Amino acid sequence: MPRRVSQQIVVRGAREHNLKDIDVTLPKERITVITGPSGSGKSTLAFDTIYAEGQRRYIESLSAYIRQFLGVQGKPDVEDISGLSPAIAIEQRVHSHNPRSTVGTTTEIYDYLRLLFGRVGRPTCPSCGRELQRHTLDEIVDVVLQQYSGSRLEILAPVVRNQRGQFRNLFKQIQQKGYLRARVDGTVFWLEEEIPLEKNAKHTIEIVLDRLRAAEEKRDRLSEAVQLAMQESDGFVLLVVDGGSEHLFTEKYICLDCGVAFPEIEPRLFSFNSPYGACPDCHGLGSHEYFAEDIAVDPALSVFDGAMLPWKGKHYMLRRLRQLADAKGWDLSGAFGELDEDLRQVVLYGSDERVPMTFYEGSREHSYMGRYEGLMHWLERRWNETESEGVREELARYRTEELCQTCRGVRLREEARSVLVDGHSLPELVSASVENLLEILRSLRLGETDRTIVHQVLEELDKRVSFLAEVGLGYLTLLRRADTLSGGEKQRIQLATQIGSKLSGVLYVLDEPTVGLHPRDTGRLLNTLREIRDLGNTVIVVEHDRDTMLAADHLVEMGPGAGEQGGEIVAVGGPEEMQSRHCLSGPYLTGTATGVVQSLAKRRPPTGWIAVAGAAENNLQEIDVAFPTGVLACLTGVSGSGKSSLMYEVLYKGLRRKLDRQYRVRPGAHRSVAGYEALRNVVLIDQSPIGRTPRSNPATYTGVFTPIRELFAQLPESRIRGYRPGRFSFNVKGGRCEACKGDGVVKVSMLFLPDVYVTCDVCKGKRFNRETLEVEHHGKNISDILEMTVDEALEQFADIPRIAGKLRVISEAGLGYIRLGQSATTLSGGEAQRVKLATELSKRFRGQTCYLLDEPTTGLHYTDVRKLLRLLHKLVDQGNSVLVIEHNLDVLASADYLVDLGPEGGERGGTLVAAGTPEDVAAGGSGHTSAHLSRFLEQIGTGGGQQDG
Repeated sequence: MPRRVSQQIVVRGAREHNLKDIDVTLPKERITVITGPSGSGKSTLAFDTIYAEGQRRYIESLSAYIRQFLGVQGKPDVEDISGLSPAIAIEQRVHSHNPRSTVGTTTEIYDYLRLLFGRVGRPTCPSCGRELQRHTLDEIVDVVLQQYSGSRLEILAPVVRNQRGQFRNLFKQIQQKGYLRARVDGTVFWLEEEIPLEKNAKHTIEIVLDRLRAAEEKRDRLSEAVQLAMQESDGFVLLVVDGGSEHLFTEKYICLDCGVAFPEIEPRLFSFNSPYGACPDCHGLGSHEYFAEDIAVDPALSVFDGAMLPWKGKHYMLRRLRQLADAKGWDLSGAFGELDEDLRQVVLYGSDERVPMTFYEGSREHSYMGRYEGLMHWLERRWNETESEGVREELARYRTEELCQTCRGVRLREEARSVLVDGHSLPELVSASVENLLEILRSLRLGETDRTIVHQVLEELDKRVSFLAEVGLGYLTLLRRADTLSGGEKQRIQLATQIGSKLSGVLYVLDEPTVGLHPRDTGRLLNTLREIRDLGNTVIVVEHDRDTMLAADHLVEMGPGAGEQGGEIVAVGGPEEMQSRHCLSGPYLTGTATGVVQSLAKRRPPTGWIAVAGAAENNLQEIDVAFPTGVLACLTGVSGSGKSSLMYEVLYKGLRRKLDRQYRVRPGAHRSVAGYEALRNVVLIDQSPIGRTPRSNPATYTGVFTPIRELFAQLPESRIRGYRPGRFSFNVKGGRCEACKGDGVVKVSMLFLPDVYVTCDVCKGKRFNRETLEVEHHGKNISDILEMTVDEALEQFADIPRIAGKLRVISEAGLGYIRLGQSATTLSGGEAQRVKLATELSKRFRGQTCYLLDEPTTGLHYTDVRKLLRLLHKLVDQGNSVLVIEHNLDVLASADYLVDLGPEGGERGGTLVAAGTPEDVAAGGSGHTSAHLSRFLEQIGTGGGQQDG
């Protein structure tokens, strides 16, 4: 009797990270949502336990040779997991920083397009637009016999076309091969006679190979003559028919009028990652990086008073420039922008003229005849010569990226751009939105032969492009760089790819796939998850979205708190069961509670306005938008409507350029930004990590570790020993353990097994040496402090305002569970953003700052959303302005003012749909936000919503 396959995934004794020896059973071939407060252990259970064990078991089944090339995960701390299927993780963190990676290459759609164009593409001349034809030997013979049957023909091999010279050696070579006659400039000569040619005139020379009458019985002779002509003329044959008409055939793609020759039309011609197909100017990147004058120079200042931004203080290049100016008698005292153009060019690009110059070696002065190379040439030379990362980071401030003018950003060489399929070029297809691309592919008119060749390719293209549109990414183009996508967009691209694979019996683990999704698009995403489930797969989703939880087959809530207070199973069941359970999610599922914290009757009036005029970056349609100051405002709209372009590229960079003279990054296209005078500063708080190395941690980023180290240095024991604050840093020599360089662990490479991190034998994981650890504050040494959670440290330093103040703000941000010394790389994007928020709030109050945030509710349960909103309102109450890109209806309802972009994404977006209070947008707006917000406000206004006054 066959063994019955388990219909459940059973986890027993999970103890990874903060999980408290939990047991849980998850149904297979169902959608399970794991929810709970931030830090409660959701990702630990889904990714670090269930997925990690599934991956480990699969990799262990491979040979030792293969395993040495794989980054193998260690065994998670779990007693047993049964019923596991092969696992695929779709995380937000998995993304490429490679500028060559695009939406098209990531989804493999571009590979199928290359195949389509390589097999049925028709080349056209890039100069005259004429379609190019080539013929094989048999095709030429068939055409001759059909069209010129019975006519007398001359078959010639063109060996010279419109070239200067007398060609005496060529005539000798032709004669030596046994040929008797040649036609020169239309006149036939015997090769035995002298053929006088003018040296400086252009000539055309053809070898006369045969004369015959076109007839079927002479096919062999005709075929032999045509083949001989192609051999002698590198692929060409000229037919002269009685009566004077001439016909040139070739076996190559070449424009006979313009002389443009094409290489073989094959898939590699359309690859921008291959030298064969890449644009020769940008090498397939689609853009150029270069030092820009407007970034490196402040035209309002004089040359020697700071206009040359890379040359600070008494820079040696400024001394050389002054010596050149003195020698030539130039006056450079005025503003750089007002100098004569010739002088500006010399300052920027140097002079070849040698003039007396001096330099000092110690106290001795040396003279020499030298040149001044100019600011821009100096920047290029330093960039190419330096090996210092610090110097390159400094120089990179003056570099910008610009579209390649040769290929206009499509990355391909001219020949590849000129190949058409039914009148459409490859650049046209990859530049179209996914929705438009789908229409083009479905309307292609191909001949019967061509459609037979690419039938499977078109089917695969239709399937993959359709999936992208179904998961709400119809506004993207295949040319969009992968490193510019949001975490949610990357995840949905991976989802679309997985649907296309049609796998069955697989375990999919997803990390908040609704990130960046407007409520309009959530339903489309849920349909995608159901489709994956209905193929016979198991879907586990870490999620907080209300609609996603209601659409799940099974819910698991972790908690009850975060960090040490979490790691337990609070409730398990279907959505309806959970609504009646005593758990955090229940009231939010029933609608009896929301994350709204602002009373609907207490909208703040704006204190001023920042007016952006003519915003035209990316898909923005030259719009005019006014953002209020002194309030909490939200910028919303469907995915791809232009929100990030407006906030990041136009507003942030435009304001930063106005408020900070040292900030020289070029803002996105717009006419003007007005009303910024009331601001002192603009701060962008995104979800990028707070540090790139494991040494970075919340304590160092927020600055709380500095007063802690200073406190330890002031303790009696430290003063006796002469310890200074640096003694208590694990980043510098002195107090740290030198065996592990302050890491606390030592990495041991295990070849085909995963790297093993073992606790340092010397410091036992404490990171500091024995003498440093002997200094204690209330019984805790510096290592113990780093191991504390924020809430524990708040108790430890409750009587020290400098430290407690910073810690209290971090705790209020809902991050009381994170450890002070926790590696920054282990924090989620939402956690990193809240650490940045807490850092801003802990600074000395100044006000008049504009804070810009990008989807700060990422990774937050509704209880945490309320904490976040209180923080944002606190920023506003301190005299600041806050603008948030957000789709979360709880946040929109808590805002004072909304700006809605749309109405759709991509080409059909980029316009201002509505602006005003949430009530105004809900009542009078015409976009998708209006409809969803109207229903939500109606719900919470009729008793279904818990609000703060």
